[in-house]
Amino acid sequence: MPVEKKVFLTAAAALAILVVAAGCTTTSGSAGPDQRRAAIDAGVDDALASLIREVPGAEAMVEGASGVLVFPDILEAGFMIAAARGSGALRVDGATRSYHAKTRGSFGIQAGARSTAMFLLFMTDEALARFENSAGWTVGADASVTLLTAGASAQLSTRTAQQPVIGFVLANRGLMGGISLDGARITDLDL
Repeated sequence: MPVEKKVFLTAAAALAILVVAAGCTTTSGSAGPDQRRAAIDAGVDDALASLIREVPGAEAMVEGASGVLVFPDILEAGFMIAAARGSGALRVDGATRSYHAKTRGSFGIQAGARSTAMFLLFMTDEALARFENSAGWTVGADASVTLLTAGASAQLSTRTAQQPVIGFVLANRGLMGGISLDGARITDLDL
């Protein structure tokens, strides 16, 4: 078997393992709904604190939002074909209103794995109502999201805050650039 084919098959096997692992978290499996909700809520609290600490102006935007959907730990892994998965919660007036799953798949020149936190700020009551009344919501299809990336503090303005839905993606080193949320599918978690 040619070396290139062995490398590709090894990478494909590693991808399969990573994708399966992406669906396994400490909050799934034998953990009951109460433990899963508590784990998601703790992750949301930590992720929001990181966003506010790392992004100047984010606190005012979070406070001004009608609702904030937070996915504290999205694992994305792949080689040519990538998959991303995470669980999160919708907060309205600082209280959790519902729990959700985020999935996304893509195909292209890509390799590796990363963990990120994703934030969707529903800046209008209408945008929040559209999200809550959907039976599954896809970024880019059901709503456009104004994505703030690296250097976002310069983008946080009155005009930005008037957008119906604003998104942030945080990695371990702050806001990420060169990413897209389009195609991210968000569904209800029955917890």
